[in-house]
Amino acid sequence: MQTLIGQIEHVLFEDDGFFIAVLKSKEKISGTYYESDVSHLKDAAITLKGEYVEHPKYGKSFKFESLHVNQNELFFFLNRVIKGFSKKLTADMIEKYGEAGLIHILDNDIEKLLENKGIKEKRLKSIQESWKKFRSLRALGEFLTPFGITPTLLTTIANALKDVKEPQKKIKQNPYILTSINGIGFKKADEIALKMGVELRSSRRVSAAMDSLLNQLCDQEGNSAVMKDTLFSKMDEALEFYGENELYESVLLERLNEHSIKEFPSHLLAPDRLYEVELFLFENFTKRSKENHGVIAKDLDAFLKDSEFLLGEQQREALEVINSGVSLFCLVGYAGTGKSTTAKSILNLLNRRYHEKEIITCALSGIASQRIGERSGYESATIQSLLVKYEERDKMPYKVVLIDEASMINSMLFGRLMAKIDSSAVVIIVGDDAQLPPIGAGNVLADILSLKLTSIVKLTKIFRQSQEQAIAMIANNIREGIVPQYRGEYEDFHFIDVSIDNYYALKNTLNAQELAQLRENHSQSILAHIATQTLEIIPEARKLLKEKKIREYLNFFQVITPMRGGLLGVDNLNKILQEYFNPSQETYFERNGVGYRLWDKVVHIKNENMPSYSMEDFKEGLQAQERRIFNGMIGLLFRVDSDEEQLYIFYPNEEVVVRYEKEQVRSHLSLSYALTIHKVQGMEYDTVVIPMSFAHYIMHNTKLLYTAITRAKKRCYIIGEPLAFESACKRLDATKRVTVMQELGNR
Repeated sequence: MQTLIGQIEHVLFEDDGFFIAVLKSKEKISGTYYESDVSHLKDAAITLKGEYVEHPKYGKSFKFESLHVNQNELFFFLNRVIKGFSKKLTADMIEKYGEAGLIHILDNDIEKLLENKGIKEKRLKSIQESWKKFRSLRALGEFLTPFGITPTLLTTIANALKDVKEPQKKIKQNPYILTSINGIGFKKADEIALKMGVELRSSRRVSAAMDSLLNQLCDQEGNSAVMKDTLFSKMDEALEFYGENELYESVLLERLNEHSIKEFPSHLLAPDRLYEVELFLFENFTKRSKENHGVIAKDLDAFLKDSEFLLGEQQREALEVINSGVSLFCLVGYAGTGKSTTAKSILNLLNRRYHEKEIITCALSGIASQRIGERSGYESATIQSLLVKYEERDKMPYKVVLIDEASMINSMLFGRLMAKIDSSAVVIIVGDDAQLPPIGAGNVLADILSLKLTSIVKLTKIFRQSQEQAIAMIANNIREGIVPQYRGEYEDFHFIDVSIDNYYALKNTLNAQELAQLRENHSQSILAHIATQTLEIIPEARKLLKEKKIREYLNFFQVITPMRGGLLGVDNLNKILQEYFNPSQETYFERNGVGYRLWDKVVHIKNENMPSYSMEDFKEGLQAQERRIFNGMIGLLFRVDSDEEQLYIFYPNEEVVVRYEKEQVRSHLSLSYALTIHKVQGMEYDTVVIPMSFAHYIMHNTKLLYTAITRAKKRCYIIGEPLAFESACKRLDATKRVTVMQELGNR
């Protein structure tokens, strides 16, 4: 092994801790560094141990196995890594206390630093948090790095286990606890476990695989139960076993006896958490559906006559069911069928019996809860905020609970919500089963409908304001698998034809490379048309931002696409659209080729507790409070603190400001000028643009297209190939989730 000493001049490439850099001697080096952000090494004198190798792109480089910072190590980390220490302060502290003394103070008596000039409470808190994180990360890194853990994965593990005492010891005792961490599957945990000496055929290994894969199959595919043969087949792949069903059956028997897995006579297996929650939902719905509170209005006609709305036949039917005194009611309405009007009329009728303060509406997303609140006129909140607000109470104080956009809510969240609703309350479940099913396991709305668990009214009649208003009509044609009259002249729907002339003839004559180039050129043409539509709305969008109408700005324009990759995927579209909406030259927190700029439109992509403020608290400089921030929340990057390496996002639909550390940007945020169709469930935008290409054929079906089009409130533009659009309209979504509720209902 060779030794190389030098000083880093600049970094050529960095990803997940692996980097390639140039020394001031012009020699290239490459390797992985986990103790701090790679950027901290710039201009640092280092000693490397490794070997020279030939890199296919960067040529001859020194591939190091170890990297040691030559300057005083404590000085380097305090000055470069720990927030709150300047060069002068670092030197003064080391001189005053000595290295060992300063480390002791940082570990055990950090308040002592307040005795020093220049250190106030705010700076001390920053130092304390940063030092604690660095110490635990370094110790965990020294333990896990020999087992092949990357820096990003190390940070993920450290964050997940930050409240666990002696995490190294816990992992050593059972490395499979890592499978409970989001982002770490069985495969990675198993690699570590085997390196730690776990036996290939140990029941602990098989049990961990069974547990992890069963939960993975449920959460990723949306099922709450899985066929035993399917699970065993997946275990064969993960464990690299074949024909070990006897071993699997033995471990499964143990799991069944301890009730951590449930088995049905049909050989379906369900994790206990999903079995218990769906059993609760099934029994709760069944019980509520049998209860009746008596007639509300003796003369419904008189009530309707005084109503501000003129209801259709199906809408009146919904009012009649509610008026009969039911305790649980399900209202399904497709696009343009007057679902919101019906919901408001239902609540107005219930308001005759219950005080307005006893009525609450709720939905999963902030924008959906805001929308139902505005349209109904009653108090509204997100489901999560209600759960947090009444966390310490057995039940919420409401007598009427309307749950909107129910198709988005998975079993676990639906169960938590229903458990908080008083048994005597009236529950109205409102949704659109033509939209995509929820993210996560379960399909509660679909199960209620197919099992007929309660009184149900479906609104199918479309109310059009004029012949020029076509979004609802086109969406409902697609829902039924009918190709709509999409080429007509409408006020709110526009199809922009960007075809490849003589494509099928060319397909038979071009070679694979030429065909790929043709498709790429076509995608570029679609991008050019998207740019045209973007340029048209930019002035109005910027006006909204200038007037500080943040919610209106974020919901004004949205590009929606089925996939992340490719020229027409989310990642590339976001880079392009950022240049139009926010062409600022100053970029902060660049990660994986994406730079975040002040006033960028972003989306939070991870369910996690984050330091947060109300806008009033933020303006007054009060301390942040931990709050659950959810995947899919759309916000605006409005402040960057370069000194503290933090950025602040305002989420107007939830009325919350969230603080992010530099290292959280890649794992917690993404630009949101373009979003996938799954990400925009429950959202609504003034203008929606949807690229339509055979490049996305694998994702095209009626549910996806229906969901995308119905996100548009005023204008919808579909840009691309007519044949791809027509094909998507005919591909009826036939996905059927396997659920515990279905199994219980069909017994």
